[in-house]
Amino acid sequence: GDGSLQVAYMVPTEILAQPHFESFIKYFNYLNISVGLITSSGCKKFPSKLNPTLPTDISRTQLLTWVRDGQIPILIGTHSLIQKNVVFKNLAYVIIDEQHRFGTAQRQKLNRKDNFSPHLLSMTATPIPRTLALTVYGDLDLSLLDEMPAGRKQIITEIVLPDDRDHVYSHMRMEINKGRQAYVICPRIDEPDPEKELALNVKSVKEEAKRLKKDIFTDYEIEILHSKMKPDDKEQVMNDFKDGKINILVSTSVVEVGVNVPNATMILIEGAERFGLAQLHQLRGRVIRSEHQAYCFVFADSKTEKTVQRLKALKDAKNGFELAEFDLAQRGAGELYGGRQWGVSDIAMEALRNIKMVEAARTEAKFVIQIDPDLRRYPDIWHELNRKKKKVHHE
Repeated sequence: GDGSLQVAYMVPTEILAQPHFESFIKYFNYLNISVGLITSSGCKKFPSKLNPTLPTDISRTQLLTWVRDGQIPILIGTHSLIQKNVVFKNLAYVIIDEQHRFGTAQRQKLNRKDNFSPHLLSMTATPIPRTLALTVYGDLDLSLLDEMPAGRKQIITEIVLPDDRDHVYSHMRMEINKGRQAYVICPRIDEPDPEKELALNVKSVKEEAKRLKKDIFTDYEIEILHSKMKPDDKEQVMNDFKDGKINILVSTSVVEVGVNVPNATMILIEGAERFGLAQLHQLRGRVIRSEHQAYCFVFADSKTEKTVQRLKALKDAKNGFELAEFDLAQRGAGELYGGRQWGVSDIAMEALRNIKMVEAARTEAKFVIQIDPDLRRYPDIWHELNRKKKKVHHE
C-alpha cells in the first residue's frame, strides 16, 4: 500500500516471470509503485529515472540494494528469489504461483525469509485429489476455482489415430486462416542418437518444426521454443507469438505453465503417453484463453491398454479434479506428482484413497489441537511432529 511493506511473487520459469512483471506494472501504474524482476538471466525495475514509462535493465547488486532498503515494494522472480543474498526490509506477503513446481524446501525458504512471518497465498492450476488437498493443506483456507471463466467454451479433445493426421492438419489450416494460432508439443528437443536410442522413435521439436515447414504448412510462420534456448531468444519468440507474428509454435512442455496467448486455440500433443495426466491437462489449458472454440489433438505412439485408458480419461473428464481422482486410482498415490514434494510418506499417500478416513482424521486432528494445542496429552504425536517440522513446509 504505502510502500513500507513488501510483496514477493515467485514463479517457476522465466517465461512466466516476464509477463507477470509486465502485468504488475499495468496493475499498479497509477500508484507509482516500484516493481522489480529478478531471474537467473538478469534484473529489471519499473519505473526508473532513465525511463519513467518502460522497464529498465539494472544490475543485480543495485536491485538487491533497493530491495534491502525497502525501495522496491513488489519483487517478482523465479528461484532467484530464495537465494541468501536476496534480503527484504519488511516482507509482508508471499505469493507462490504454480506452487506444485517447487519443492517443499524451496517454498519454505521464501516463506521464512529473513525471519519474517508473511501472509501466504499459494496457487496451482494443477488439480489434485480432494483427499490430498485436505491432507496437505488441512491447516489452510482452501479455495477451489472449478468454474470456467464467463464466455469460455469447453475445449474439444480428440485422440487422433495415425490415419487421421492429415484431417487434423486440415483443421489447423482452416483455423489459422481464420486468424487463430496453434501449439505443437513434442517430448524431445533434439532427435535421439540412432546408435544409442534406436527404440526411442519420439518426435523432437527441432525436426518436427522442419518437417511441418517443409511438407505441411509451407505458407505459415513456424518457430520453436525449448528450455535450452537463451532467455532473450525465448522472450523474443513468446513476444512474437503473442503479437501474432508466428502461426505455429513447436515447443516442449516448457509452455505447460502460465503462458497466456488468447489467440492460440489449438494444441497438438505428440507422444502423449510420455506426459503425465496432470501435464497433459496443463498443456491443454494453454488454449482455453478466449471466447473462441479451443481444440486439443492428442497423438500417442503407444497403444497399450493403460495409455488408451489414460487418454480416454483426458478426453472424457469434465474437469481437472475428475482427472486427478482417475490418476490417483490408476497410478497409486505414491507416484502422484511425486509424493516427496508434498512432504507426505508413501504409506500416508496410499491412505489417501480412502476419503472418509482422511476426513475423519482431519476432524480428529482439529479437535485435538483445539483442546490441547501444546499436545501435552499426546507426547508421541508431539515428538513425531517435532522430528518432521524441519523437513516439511506446512503452508
